Amino acid sequence: MSELLEQAIAQLKTLLTDKQDAIATLILEELEEEQRWDDSFARSPNLLAKLAADAMAEY
Repeated sequence: MSELLEQAIAQLKTLLTDKQDAIATLILEELEEEQRWDDSFARSPNLLAKLAADAMAEY
């Protein structure tokens, strides 16, 4: 675990449980969203390459 993450967790431990849960929910949602993007990009590398080529051609 990184030092920065350890600092963040130490600060979170000082908060009330409801605030800890709210922040934990935000973190988990962000991680899930990141995974969805990763999965989406992994399923469509050819489409991404085509979009990039089209964008470069227009530029």
